Amino acid sequence: MSDVLSVVVPCYNEEEMLPISIPRLKDMLGSLMDKGKISPESFLLFVDDGSRDKTWEILCAAHEADESVRAVKLSANCGHQSALLAGLSVARESSDISVSIDCDLQDDVNAIETMVDRYHEGCEIVFGIRGSRKKDSFFKRSTAQGFYRLLASMGVKTVYNHADFRLMSKKAMDELSEYKETNLYLRGLIPLLGLKTGEVVYERGEREAGESKYPLKKMIALALNGITSFSIKPIRLVMHLGFWVLLVCLAAAIYAFVSYIGGNVEKGWTSLILSIWFLGGIQLLSLGIIGEYVGKIYSESKHRPLYHIETVLEKGE
Repeated sequence: MSDVLSVVVPCYNEEEMLPISIPRLKDMLGSLMDKGKISPESFLLFVDDGSRDKTWEILCAAHEADESVRAVKLSANCGHQSALLAGLSVARESSDISVSIDCDLQDDVNAIETMVDRYHEGCEIVFGIRGSRKKDSFFKRSTAQGFYRLLASMGVKTVYNHADFRLMSKKAMDELSEYKETNLYLRGLIPLLGLKTGEVVYERGEREAGESKYPLKKMIALALNGITSFSIKPIRLVMHLGFWVLLVCLAAAIYAFVSYIGGNVEKGWTSLILSIWFLGGIQLLSLGIIGEYVGKIYSESKHRPLYHIETVLEKGE
């Protein structure tokens, strides 16, 4: 018997995009079913991440018309990573493999068939890899590539040019459920599972409707979370920086002492104030980095749930 495929789609204020996404994803499921690659019990699972528009109403109507369209409603906006994890936790109860994809469908829907083929070849996880970033602006392209290189330099195991478009087997989803972290960065967690992986290269398209729900502010927050959740190198860099600043201060002290002995002392305000500002900036930066890690320890120690599921629309409901 063919494997049951679930397609998990996080949504936040996507009333404009859903009328496009739902039929396109249904057509993809139908095509794979006709080819016998997945079970007729396969389904779509949309996760409403506390939307304030008509997203949930659209999902309810789609479910009523076709039970292969299922939906999860979170009680509040929890963020993309938590919404995705919520969808995977629900999907793994009734599917053998799951593909996660954003509602804007900028990731290539047709690549899902190749992902399923790679799964049948023995891969437990299949990463969707962007073939190029030609359509991105220079700023977005350069910052994204710089971020991946920075993660690699920090020792974080990650997949270059991969976001959250991936296939996971039930075994992989079960292994992922063992991670109880509050500060989620799934792109860093999933490569840690150590299961057999594969890659599918695709070209990313343009959003057809609505606006991006991932502005620069959220992208920066995700990047910082990825770095501080998987590497302590920033703290070590602070220590190294403090060491070199100490050496510079010792050299300055020796210079000042020699100048004093030689009678070459000039009373100056500029050098003094620059030193104060420089050392003060280093101290504040160091405290900020350390505080970021202390804050993560604080949030992890409380063990609060990442999300609360309000409603689940499943088959027969």
